[in-house]
Amino acid sequence: MTGTTRRRAIFAALVAVVAGAGVVVWRRGAKPEEQAPVAASPVKSESTTGPRLLSVGPRLTSNETSQPLSVYGERLVPGLRLVLGPPLSRELPLVVVDAGHAYARLPSGLALPEDVPQVVVEARLSGDAEGSARLAVVNDAAFVDLTAMALSPDGRTLFVASSPTDTVYSLDVESGRVDSLATGDGPSALATFKDADGKPWLGVAHRFQPELRLYALDAPGSAPRVLPAPLGAQGLEVDGAHGVAFIAEQVKDRVHALSLADGKTRWSSAVDPNPRALARWKGLLAVGSLQTGQLELLRQEDGALVATVVPGPGVSILGGHTEPFRAQVMGGKAPRALVASERLGRVFMASLGPNVGPNPKRMEVSANSGVAVVDPASGAYVRHRGFGMGVTEGLALDDAAGLLYAADVGIGRVRVLDARALAGKDEKAARGAVLQEVALAPPDGTPRIRPAADFGVNGRAGEELHSGPRSLALSPDGGTLYVLNRFTRTVAVVDVHEARAGRARVVRQLPVVPGRTQAKRRLGQVLYYVDLGRTGITCDGCHIEGHTGGVFYEKTQPNRIYRSTTVLGSRDTPPYFTPASQHSLADTASFVGGRNRFHNPDPSVQEVDALAFFNSLMSTPPNPYRGEDGAPPETVELPDGRSGHPARGRELFEGRGRCVQCHPAPLYTLDQDPATRGQYLDVGTPIALPLRLEQQTLVPGAAPPSLVGAWDVWPMLTSATAGYAVKDERLVVGTRFPLRAVVEASGPKHGDAQALTPEERDDLLAFLLTL
Repeated sequence: MTGTTRRRAIFAALVAVVAGAGVVVWRRGAKPEEQAPVAASPVKSESTTGPRLLSVGPRLTSNETSQPLSVYGERLVPGLRLVLGPPLSRELPLVVVDAGHAYARLPSGLALPEDVPQVVVEARLSGDAEGSARLAVVNDAAFVDLTAMALSPDGRTLFVASSPTDTVYSLDVESGRVDSLATGDGPSALATFKDADGKPWLGVAHRFQPELRLYALDAPGSAPRVLPAPLGAQGLEVDGAHGVAFIAEQVKDRVHALSLADGKTRWSSAVDPNPRALARWKGLLAVGSLQTGQLELLRQEDGALVATVVPGPGVSILGGHTEPFRAQVMGGKAPRALVASERLGRVFMASLGPNVGPNPKRMEVSANSGVAVVDPASGAYVRHRGFGMGVTEGLALDDAAGLLYAADVGIGRVRVLDARALAGKDEKAARGAVLQEVALAPPDGTPRIRPAADFGVNGRAGEELHSGPRSLALSPDGGTLYVLNRFTRTVAVVDVHEARAGRARVVRQLPVVPGRTQAKRRLGQVLYYVDLGRTGITCDGCHIEGHTGGVFYEKTQPNRIYRSTTVLGSRDTPPYFTPASQHSLADTASFVGGRNRFHNPDPSVQEVDALAFFNSLMSTPPNPYRGEDGAPPETVELPDGRSGHPARGRELFEGRGRCVQCHPAPLYTLDQDPATRGQYLDVGTPIALPLRLEQQTLVPGAAPPSLVGAWDVWPMLTSATAGYAVKDERLVVGTRFPLRAVVEASGPKHGDAQALTPEERDDLLAFLLTL
């Protein structure tokens, strides 16, 4: 077999895998690309006497943390256990609620060989029960992913978090020595601070464990103080002088102010979906929503909303291809980082810029990475300085020197900006605010996504894109900038003493974690985030960390406003796009990968292979509305303050609600099964947001989406009308609880929830939240 023939065979096998079950059987010693595809559905038995397993959902899960599972079968009885085959080889107790439904919980701490990206195990019921199902488990617990960094107040130690591996590393910036701190489950956000007595601390918030850990930095090795905190933390900001920690969490979409003295909640405020970036300015707290693209300003004292900041029609855009379309701006895009300047009276925000909506030229793909300037005193969005390429991810501010540093994960560079010029009234000066771009070359031997000769030519990004600068920290004297490189797992040390003169330079690279395990997956990660064609368009630009990312006006034909769907768990539910156009993750990686770069160049077979593989390992996070045993609780509090009963809701879902016709278990979509997927249905839901409809191509119908993980999806419906509304020629948040909007707007063609009583709708919503 020639090299070309072999590559084609591998590519064809990949297409077959991701277009079918999307899972592989694990064989000891086999490489990921050598795994054998398996059937999507279990073989049915003719017996009708004993218990029989039909399916387990979700089909794709992770060993990063404890995961609830749903078990579907026939003639289920109490006392059954779920038996997982090798290499997990364990039995899980089942909570059997009726003959067709049971629940279990996959425990945390399932260690797998570190170089094995995933395993697929056979699941059966204990005893003489019939039937089996496949469960794919992604080995996230061995996939180090460095995304957060903080510098100790004395400037001597960097702290770097890897959430999947439950690790916070301490890096001595002088010696390069690396140690590890004992953390909870999923350390996701870091903050260093001094308390009112001048004592230095490190705060660590967690995604999967409801606690805030406080490490005394003047007593290394001592056990941390542990305070109760909300589940799902993704953002942390600490006011040490006043003893308050502000935590943004993505389970109930709230910001909590916690006392550092005893952990008691001082206040808790509902905010826009999926808050992450936080910054304090005087008495205000800026909160960025990854879903709505809005910035909310809360009072630090009591959490009251002071202003909502979002760009609208006519906003100032300086630089990038969206500048001529400022009149058609319909909203904002996700705030990825925030820093506040006391001296300048501004908040700087990293984002993909104002979101351009329908326009006469049908210009689409409005990503214009850059830095926005916000006036927190007035709540005004001043301007966006667009770079026209890459993805600006991390920010650091030297307020005394008037310098702003911006990390671009898409092209592997850090930009040095004149913060005073950027924030001032003179637009010409703001346009010229970029003083320098510092390339962060990857260490020798770093694997490349393409041959070296393909970089830095024809307008493409250079080899530095393999570094992935994600987070920044500035030394106390402002002379050294530390850059956390996500892809190479290093920290670059940049001398910025002469940054204003354009002479910042990389002087060292400090490795945080050695090794290159799960090599193909890591190349796929690079491909997901980088901007080789310097177009400003990346996978992560529309699907932040694999999840949703608001709305956009694009898709060529039909050109309209769409919501950004989630990639998490999507490998089992092809086809993709609306209307359906790509029938496997490999097809999608090839088509989108080339389009994102404007075909400069088209992705190679190896790139398609790696990117599709990386996407196939993105699993849905554990459902926080499930109990410790994996089963739904008796009662669930709904986001709008009402409550419902999931068990009653399940009966309605499968019965009078008629939901199961288009959303069958275990993934709650017709696209889960090759025999039923690819249906394009008109169920009477709104087909478009009413914004310049004459500039949108309106086509009714949509594929029934998977409802697994629906608790964390905003907005809903292909048209995004369950979540967004239109006011004064721009998008506004119509509701923060889109499931309610979907259920209550459903007519006879969409399950007809109108025929249910208000209490029954609450029960149905409670069930949907537990999927």
